[in-house]
Amino acid sequence: MLLLNILVLLLSIVIGERTVPIGEALRTAIELGGNEYAFTVRQVRMPRVLVGFLAGCGLALSGSILQIITRNPLASPGVIGLNSGAAAAVVAVLVLTPGLSMSHLPWIAFAGALVTALAIYQLSWKKGSSTERMLLVGIGISAMAGALITYLLTVGKIFRVSQAFTWMAGSLYGRTWEHFWPLLPWIIVLFIVLLFFNRHLDLMQLSDGSAVGMGLRLEWTRFALILLSVGLAGSAVAMAGTIAFVGLMAPHMASHLAGTRSIKRLPVAALIGGLIVMLADLLGRTIFTPYEIPVGLITALIGAPYMIALLIRRRAI
Repeated sequence: MLLLNILVLLLSIVIGERTVPIGEALRTAIELGGNEYAFTVRQVRMPRVLVGFLAGCGLALSGSILQIITRNPLASPGVIGLNSGAAAAVVAVLVLTPGLSMSHLPWIAFAGALVTALAIYQLSWKKGSSTERMLLVGIGISAMAGALITYLLTVGKIFRVSQAFTWMAGSLYGRTWEHFWPLLPWIIVLFIVLLFFNRHLDLMQLSDGSAVGMGLRLEWTRFALILLSVGLAGSAVAMAGTIAFVGLMAPHMASHLAGTRSIKRLPVAALIGGLIVMLADLLGRTIFTPYEIPVGLITALIGAPYMIALLIRRRAI
C-alpha cells in the first residue's frame, strides 16, 4: 500500500495539462531541479496531492473508529453525520465570515462535528449508549445539517456561495501549502493517540458485556474514541470538503487485507484512504482535460455501488 501511494503521488506530480518528465519531477520535488517546473510541481501539484492524501487518511481512520465502536461495516463519518456537522460549520463561516484564515478551519470543522457527535451521543442515550440508536440518530442529524447548509447557501452572496459549492463537492482544486500545514499536525497527532487505543479498539469488537468483563471502561472509552473520530473527520473535511464514502470503503478494505487487529488495520486503512483520494483526484483531473471532476464526485460514483454491495451481502448473511 505504501508503494502504491508513492506511485500515485508521483503520477499526480507528473501528469497534467503540462506533463513533467519524471526525473525532473523528482528533482524539483526535493528542490534539486531547476526553475522550469518549480511552480507547477512545488506550488500547484505537490500541496494538492498531499492535502488529498492527508484528508483520505483522516476520513479512513475516522471511519475505522466508527465501524469498530458500532460493530457495523456501514458506519462512516458521512453516514453517522460527522461530515455534515463539520460541513455545516465550515459553510457558515465561508458564507457569512469572509477572509478567515485557513488555519482556523480545522477548529471550526472540529467544533461542528463535535456538536453533532454530542447531540448523537445524548439523543441515543437510554441507560447507556446504543450503537444502533447512534446510527439512526446520526442519519437524522445529518439530514438536519444538510437542510441548514441549503439554507445558508440560499442567503449568502453569490461569490461566497460559489466557493462553498466548490468546497462541498470535495474538490482539491486550488489547495496550497496553506491548507497542508494546518492539516498535517491534526492527522499525525490524532493517529499517534489512536494507536495507544489499539487494545481498547480490539476489546470493543466484542459484545458490550464481554468488553466490560475484560476490564474496559466502556462508556468512557467509546466517548474518547468518538472525540478522536470527530477530530480526524472534521480536520479532513475542513481542508478538502465533503469527500463521500472514503470513510466507508477504506476501513472495510483494510479489515480484509490486514485482519481485525487494530494495530495492523489502522495504518492500512489510512494508506487505503489516502490512495483512494489521490487516485480519484488524478482521474478527475485527467479524464476530461481541461475540465476537472471534483474528487468527491469520483468517490461517490465508486462508493455508492460499494455500499449497495455491502447491503446486499449483509442481507444475504
